Amino acid sequence: MKSFLRFVVVSRILVRYRLDNLILSTPLLKGFRPLIYLTPWHYFPTSRLSRGERIRLALEELGPVYIKFGQTLSTRRDLLPDDIGNELAKLQDKCPPFPAKESKAIIEKSLGESVDNLFSSFENAPFASASIAQVHSAVTLDGEEVIVKVVRPNIRKKIKRDVRLLYAFAALAEKHPDGKRLCPREAVTEFERIIYNELNMMAEAANASLLRKNFKDSDLLYVPKVHWDYCRENILVIERIYGTPISDIKALNEKKTDLMRLSENGVIIFFTQVFEHNFFHADMHPGNIFVGQGEQYIGVDFGIMGTLSDADQYYLAQNFLAFFNQDYKRVAQVHLESGWVPKGTSVLEFENAIRSVCEPIFQKPLSEISFGQVLLSLFKEARRFDITIQPQLLLLDKTLLNIEGLGRALYPDLDLWATAKPFLEKLVKDKYSLKGTVKKISDQLPELIAEIPELPMLAVNALKQFENGSLQQDIAKKQTDAIISQLRENAAKQSSIITASALFILAGVLATQSLWPFVGLSALFGLLFLLKSR
Repeated sequence: MKSFLRFVVVSRILVRYRLDNLILSTPLLKGFRPLIYLTPWHYFPTSRLSRGERIRLALEELGPVYIKFGQTLSTRRDLLPDDIGNELAKLQDKCPPFPAKESKAIIEKSLGESVDNLFSSFENAPFASASIAQVHSAVTLDGEEVIVKVVRPNIRKKIKRDVRLLYAFAALAEKHPDGKRLCPREAVTEFERIIYNELNMMAEAANASLLRKNFKDSDLLYVPKVHWDYCRENILVIERIYGTPISDIKALNEKKTDLMRLSENGVIIFFTQVFEHNFFHADMHPGNIFVGQGEQYIGVDFGIMGTLSDADQYYLAQNFLAFFNQDYKRVAQVHLESGWVPKGTSVLEFENAIRSVCEPIFQKPLSEISFGQVLLSLFKEARRFDITIQPQLLLLDKTLLNIEGLGRALYPDLDLWATAKPFLEKLVKDKYSLKGTVKKISDQLPELIAEIPELPMLAVNALKQFENGSLQQDIAKKQTDAIISQLRENAAKQSSIITASALFILAGVLATQSLWPFVGLSALFGLLFLLKSR
């Protein structure tokens, strides 16, 4: 019942921002589109807001889980139209605070001590409040200033409820003409994984600890210390830092900060994380970055981190180097070598497509070319050829766009290529040279030696399997036929369930406008399709 009421609330907000047109444009509900002429709002002037603005405002009104979903969706710039992607990138994750009494109760239950025994002082007024957690400032018994991050009470239930609805909307979105290309189910699945990971404060503590270790004694980036004794799955206690928000350029100028050096340091930090540490902060927007003494960056909020495989690093480095050498054939070859290109794709056609995208970019000076936009252009062109881009690379591109925007806001003449080129060339030289290959083999030598005694038996087993293969073909054919038959039956049932769900959703939308005859009719047909699926 709660889920249905939530659905009605969601439907009313979608109607308020005139997003019902998008829903009723799906092939599944196109037959019901004439009903829109019976609704009062159809005859009011359409809002002058753009499609992207209406979607962003609706998500903000729907609440924190939907805001988080919009933020996650904004990383899929290879799939989204530009107007929607640009608006989703503006979403801010801010929520009203919950009472300090509840924060203290959560802390005391998790740590088994009263707050007074754990801290010498604890600020009741929240320092900040977001969708997943809110933070309080405190001082430990040892006199160290800390930030206490507490996960919101009952947030899992709310997330579970709203994610269920998101899957229902994703099923509808797949029926839209552009639905398959936008991969709505995959987007919701990715969001579900990210948001549940962010609920685990121990994982965030581990992320912060590893990043701090990677930049130990560095003048580039300072990462606050984790107080492990106070950390639990729903509580993170970390050193409190002081610095100037990186977006406050006026304050930075008043402190006579070298903005050119600061912007270059940001690029160096990013490429160091990606190509040397292979572990990068994937949420580096201005709200998570402060500036300390000597143009040193200070990072906070380590809930979303990214890693790349050796293949991803190779793909990235080779793409950038080939791109800036205007070697489009090499760019096409890199995609082929990645193994993501479907069989039968014409390399020459793909090369020409990349050239058509990249040549206009090179009409600008190198200092004005955006790395993030270059990657995004390549991803979009790859998508046109049904090439699947790995999620970690999309996460990296979002981070790169943030870093670029930040760097050029600080220093408009920032030349990312001049800063990044040494990292890319060093990576290719060190990792993919003969010396690097020999080192990799030598590192794996103990494992290879350990496996050698098993090789004869593995070879014998492989030959036996090959010999028995022909005997198994008839059995496999029968099993395959049975599976195909079952799949067809399941597909028919699933189609009926989706149609029933769509009709129930339509009934909910019509109920918000008190069109009860149509509500009954839609619900009746929905029930018939539901019974058909049994």
